[in-house]
Amino acid sequence: MATNQSALDFAHAARTLGREARRRGLVAPSFRCPPRIVGVQRSMRRFPKGGAVVAVQLKGRPWLAVLGDMIEGVVVANGLQPPHADRLRSELWQAVAGQAGPQQVRPMPRVA
Repeated sequence: MATNQSALDFAHAARTLGREARRRGLVAPSFRCPPRIVGVQRSMRRFPKGGAVVAVQLKGRPWLAVLGDMIEGVVVANGLQPPHADRLRSELWQAVAGQAGPQQVRPMPRVA
């Protein structure tokens, strides 16, 4: 399992997730690393006029955990609930699947 992906990989994932969110008419949060809060792996800051920043710990973590936190950040930033949230998670995993390598991410089945 890949760990310690580069900042370029993180930036590419952020662009991919943002593009996919906007394509669906959703808010595309900004992404940064690391979180400002010591000891957490993911945090979110919301802005009064809309939008959010998702901060994710990158160093020393499996890349799939980082991607999972970024995807969950998109879901939370948009306040989505099942089944829409489940469908979006699946679609976002498919969008970033190529970044994790063919052995690491198996496309999830679409939720009807």
